[in-house]
Amino acid sequence: MSRRDKDRIGVVYSTDPEFAYQRAAKEEAETLAPEQQVLRVQLDRKQRKGKEVTLVTGFAGSETTCESLGKWLKQKCGVGGAVKDMEIILQGDHRQRVLQLLKEAGYGQTKLAGG
Repeated sequence: MSRRDKDRIGVVYSTDPEFAYQRAAKEEAETLAPEQQVLRVQLDRKQRKGKEVTLVTGFAGSETTCESLGKWLKQKCGVGGAVKDMEIILQGDHRQRVLQLLKEAGYGQTKLAGG
């Protein structure tokens, strides 16, 4: 099944040549201001073959904004990583650096979480 087929609603197949699939509307979440964001920075090793990653969770907003924040953090820390399911994943233990960067960027409610 292709990626664009996943948003079809109800009908799997139709023999009607005039039929048009109804598609689910994608809602773009409204991004909260940085000072209203409650982010958690933690170290994670679970299901990562023993490798450490820094997780930033709790982002409330659009996926594109979360991806741009993740890209910015990766550049500032000089590491690789990804953004999946509204979580920012950075390779290695960069908790203190990420916490400092986020607070400087206006994310004042950011805290270290156990992990």
